[in-house]
Amino acid sequence: MLLIAGLGNPGPTYAKNRHNIGFMAVDEIARRWGFPAARSRFHAQVSEGAIETPQGPVRTLILKPSGYYNESGRAVGEAVKFFKLDPAVDLVVFYDEIDLAPGRFRMKAGGGAAGNNGVRSITAQIGPHFRRARLGTGHPGDKDLVHGHVLSDFHKADMKWVEPLLQACADAAPLLALGEDEKYQTEVMRLAPAEKADPRKLAQNRQPGGDL
Repeated sequence: MLLIAGLGNPGPTYAKNRHNIGFMAVDEIARRWGFPAARSRFHAQVSEGAIETPQGPVRTLILKPSGYYNESGRAVGEAVKFFKLDPAVDLVVFYDEIDLAPGRFRMKAGGGAAGNNGVRSITAQIGPHFRRARLGTGHPGDKDLVHGHVLSDFHKADMKWVEPLLQACADAAPLLALGEDEKYQTEVMRLAPAEKADPRKLAQNRQPGGDL
C-alpha cells in the first residue's frame, strides 16, 4: 500500500491558508482518481482507493490528520504502524515549503525538518526516512513574518499557479505511485511550470500592499 499524507490545519478557518496546500494537493489527487468520501480513522480523515498506472492499480490510502499541523505525526505514525509500511518506500507527505518560490515543486527523500513542525512531528514518530513532496509557497522576506505568512489565505491572484500545480500533482500521480520520484517531480513541473527564483527576493521585490 502507498500512504499519501497531506499536512494542514483542520476546519474552515484554515482551509485556504498557504499552510494547507498539502491538504489541497491530496484532495485533488483523491478527486482525480475517484477516491470515495473520507472517513475518520487513525485520528485523521482517510480515503482508500487506487491510482491507475501502466503496471496496474496501486492501492493507496490518502490521509489528512485531524489534529493541528504540528501534531501530524500522531495520525501518520498510527497508519504506518497499522499497515506495517516502510516509510522510506510507502509514505509520501505533501506540505508547504516557504524556501521554494511560489509554484515550484520538489521531491525529497529523508533529511531534516528544516523548521517545519509537521515534518518534525512525523519524524518523532517514524524517523526521518520518508518521501516528501514540497510545494513552494514563497517566503515573506523576514523570519518574523513567517508565522503570519503561512497562516494567511492564498489571494485570488495566487490561483493562477496554485490550481495548475495541484492539478499537475494529481495528473502525474501514477509516477509517484510507482516510486519514480524524480520523474514525478519533472512531470509536475512540466505540467505546471513556475519561475525558479529566490523566494525571499520575490517578497522583497513586491510593492507595498501586494500579495502578502
